[in-house]
Amino acid sequence: MTRRTVRIAMNGVTGRMGYRQHLVRSLLAIREQGGLDLGNGDVLWPEPVLVGRREHALRAMAEQHGLTEWSTDLDAVLADESIEIYFDAQVTSAREEALKKAVAAGKHIYTEKPTATGVDGALELARLARAAGIKNGVVQDKIFLPGLLKLKRLIDGGFFGEILSVRGEFGYWVFEGDWQEAQRPSWNYRAEDGGGIVVDMFPHWEYVLHELFGRVTSVQALVTTHIPQRWDEQGKPYAATADDSAYGVFQLEGGAVAQINSSWAVRVNRDELVEFQVDGTHGSAVAGLRNCRVQHRSSTPKPVWNPDLPVTESFRDQWQEVPDNAVFDNGFKAQWELFLRHVVLDEPYSWDLLAGARGVQLAELGLKSSAEGRRYDVPELSL
Repeated sequence: MTRRTVRIAMNGVTGRMGYRQHLVRSLLAIREQGGLDLGNGDVLWPEPVLVGRREHALRAMAEQHGLTEWSTDLDAVLADESIEIYFDAQVTSAREEALKKAVAAGKHIYTEKPTATGVDGALELARLARAAGIKNGVVQDKIFLPGLLKLKRLIDGGFFGEILSVRGEFGYWVFEGDWQEAQRPSWNYRAEDGGGIVVDMFPHWEYVLHELFGRVTSVQALVTTHIPQRWDEQGKPYAATADDSAYGVFQLEGGAVAQINSSWAVRVNRDELVEFQVDGTHGSAVAGLRNCRVQHRSSTPKPVWNPDLPVTESFRDQWQEVPDNAVFDNGFKAQWELFLRHVVLDEPYSWDLLAGARGVQLAELGLKSSAEGRRYDVPELSL
């Protein structure tokens, strides 16, 4: 067996997502399984180099997980020729500059989204990476979730017939931070720090819709801040200058219509924190993070509207659960493995910086649509 070590600079790993999903549940999980099997007896061994601003947090994290390398000096890390991949999970406002530095240093790029604060910057990153000849990828974790993998299986099998519409509900109540601690960082609610639910979630909705149903061709959105004041990590009140809720309608290539509500000011009355209902001529499905239920046209009941009589049947019980039929790994880990194989073996990989730019574009047009009260076409992007 030949073991190849790949050194990966992980910037922003002290944040919630960078730590839990990318370090612990992805790269460290790959190490715990003995590395990534590349075939022919070869194994890839990821070696994280932790990067961030808080020295004490990096040191403690490294000691906790038996890692030996960490640094608060990004420039020095990027100058290290032994490091092949740069990963970024910083706040959005700091990402674009760091990614440019990594491209200039010749590192392969893997990054959280959004890749930049505007579509022009996102496209520039994609062009710089192409010109430098480096491999690049953007985290698009939702399409690797069990519920959406089951939904993709239904689509590929022709279950729906002609797909007519997609309705998505995402969100939960994020506490304001006064009488209960908020479960999201305060920068999420400050526009000046790159916060807002549109820039956070519309990039997700772009790749989910694009990968499963077709390219988004137009967007019309209403964006608002339902809770104008919140309390930060020190218990101090601050003005919430970023949007916390967005209501979007998306026209898809081929004619289907998607409607997705996103909110951090909604209490959950569904089975999972995000659910997509897909309706087609031959059947419908409701997919969440892990589960997926279907109703074929042959078993669709015939409800009759009569508000004078109580409902005597459970509509939820008329749906059938889609079986797993497979072992589903952590979605972040699954995409990391594909990207690492792309870097080492040059296997195909489509979720690149251009795909990331499409997400930034949709968020930008969604905000513009809300501000101007009109629908916007979404032009195709190219390099």
